Amino acid sequence: MTLKEAILKSLDELNAVTNYSAVLNHIIEKNYYDFANAKTPGSTISAILGDFIRNGDTRIKRIKRDGGNYFYYLTKNEQNIGIEILSGEVEVQSVLPNKTSRSKSYEERDLHKLLSSYLKNTDTYSKTIFHEQSNGKDSNQIWTHPDMVGIKFLNLQTKVSQNFLKSINRVDTFKLSSYELKREINSDSELKKAFFQAVSNSSWANYGYLVAFEFSDSLNEEMARLSQSFGIGIIELNSNPYKSKVLHQSTFRDLDFKTIDKLCKMNKEFEKFIDQTEKLMTASEKYISGAEKELSEFCDNYFINDTEMEDYCKLMHIPVT
Repeated sequence: MTLKEAILKSLDELNAVTNYSAVLNHIIEKNYYDFANAKTPGSTISAILGDFIRNGDTRIKRIKRDGGNYFYYLTKNEQNIGIEILSGEVEVQSVLPNKTSRSKSYEERDLHKLLSSYLKNTDTYSKTIFHEQSNGKDSNQIWTHPDMVGIKFLNLQTKVSQNFLKSINRVDTFKLSSYELKREINSDSELKKAFFQAVSNSSWANYGYLVAFEFSDSLNEEMARLSQSFGIGIIELNSNPYKSKVLHQSTFRDLDFKTIDKLCKMNKEFEKFIDQTEKLMTASEKYISGAEKELSEFCDNYFINDTEMEDYCKLMHIPVT
């Protein structure tokens, strides 16, 4: 493989925020590339990683820490990286090349892959939105950003009907959804806080959902009341995502383009999601498969098979229900 391919493969296998030195060591350990004629392989790796960023290659991202050191990771693995690392609360060096210390309990963001797999099964493309990476970071942004966004396209079978619908109203060819995700909701106060966070975060979308891995049975009546009053749907996530349940359907609303514009200005990942959606909607017939592939690669990963799903839940200490 080429050196660029070796770097990408190593970052994928390390699956963490890491520096050029760790990437070099991984390449050498796995014998992915022969550095026999390279005088300074570390400098070469560092330069190529920098080129990915400077050239706008969206497959790789980096963060800068005190001292000016850069640490890199694959964009597609972003959902597997702890928020405390991305936000700078924990020093990156303490988790290189992989997170070695982990409590025996799953984290909220460990559930994202379950939700993305569930949504993929309903033909919905989904993407995690990291509010800590937005402009003007502050704690109030958790009430502005959804945890995940999704888009589902109307699947018409013939080109004639597809073109006819697009010529009438493009908005009718897709539906955008917003998802607020929680580990568990056990009390009335927790429910109301999470529910109105979902209301606030989904004001721009056609559909808004509150998703949790665990709901207390005592909250069933209040969940139904809130959902009926405010139109927010509720999904109970399962460790087997295909057993997840829509407890209450979301009510359709027209898109709020002013809020979409605001979110695009605040968060580059959200802007990219909207941009990829627009490309797929407007692509001519010969380019549509390429645009669809590009959107799919940008969106969150999902489970390929049951074994992968079971191994993931075991690794993340997600209880099997």
